[in-house]
Amino acid sequence: MGASWTALLIAVVGVAGTLGAALLTQNRADRTKRMELQAAAEQRREERGHAEELRRAELERQRESESLERRRACYITLNTAARQYVTAMTNHIHALRRGEDAAASLEHLEERRAAYRDTYAEAQMIVPNPVARASGDAKDHLNDAYGKLRKYAADPSGYADELSAMGRELHEDVWPYVVAMKVAMRIDLGVDDDD
Repeated sequence: MGASWTALLIAVVGVAGTLGAALLTQNRADRTKRMELQAAAEQRREERGHAEELRRAELERQRESESLERRRACYITLNTAARQYVTAMTNHIHALRRGEDAAASLEHLEERRAAYRDTYAEAQMIVPNPVARASGDAKDHLNDAYGKLRKYAADPSGYADELSAMGRELHEDVWPYVVAMKVAMRIDLGVDDDD
């Protein structure tokens, strides 16, 4: 009986070992599959995160590009309007000094002034602070010159000396601020550096 029990015990151990090995193999295969699924899920999360970062970066680049284009268009209009405003003042001064009928030059001056004012109002909403300061300084000097010109135009013969000096005054006291505004705009657009 000893040998039969031993054989039975060996058979039971062999069957248990075979079944245990199958269970262990299945358990390890399940664990490996879970790890593969977790790794795949993690990779998908990383890919989605990366795709989201790329989308955000692209949106930011697009916003920056649109902002730059909006500022560029505004700067072109503002610079043109300021220069035309100064030119219209100069033309009005010449018309007054020559004793011509200044009504046409005054009308043109008022149109240029209104165009500048509208463009400046738009610029206030979108330009960065350095450009806002420079354009504000230019506006102040343009308005001061316009005020003097209107005063002198009311009595051209009484202010003949002032009108004679006004053309030079425009170029010495106003143009530098218009140029400073242009430089600030160019720096903002990356056209010039601040050297």
